[in-house]
Amino acid sequence: MSDAAYVWGTGRRKCAIAQVRLYAGSGGITVNGKPYDEVFTRVEHRTKIVAPLEVTEMADKFRVEAKVAGGGISGQADAIRHGIARALVRESEALKPVLRKEGFLTRDPRVKERKKYGLRRARKAPQYTKR
Repeated sequence: MSDAAYVWGTGRRKCAIAQVRLYAGSGGITVNGKPYDEVFTRVEHRTKIVAPLEVTEMADKFRVEAKVAGGGISGQADAIRHGIARALVRESEALKPVLRKEGFLTRDPRVKERKKYGLRRARKAPQYTKR
């Protein structure tokens, strides 16, 4: 761990933004002041969040605190994963190739497409009637 008390990283996905801090210490992930398994009840979301720590074998070396806002549950889980990966790279540049290979450092650019006038949604058109 560097001189500071913590290492930080910002993760984003769709409309969700996560501010992640890694503190020296064993385990424990809190999201918005609650244990992450209370906030994320689905197993796939939990495994997503823990993935960067497990790939780099740092799960027992850091305590993670995340503040996340906006978006839905899946977007928030992906944003936290992105933030943890960025913070790990800030901590040790040697972890970058491993995290890059897994795709954890790449920000997913897909966002909701805007609604267009004359249509019901972004692309759904009203039913065509010939006569």
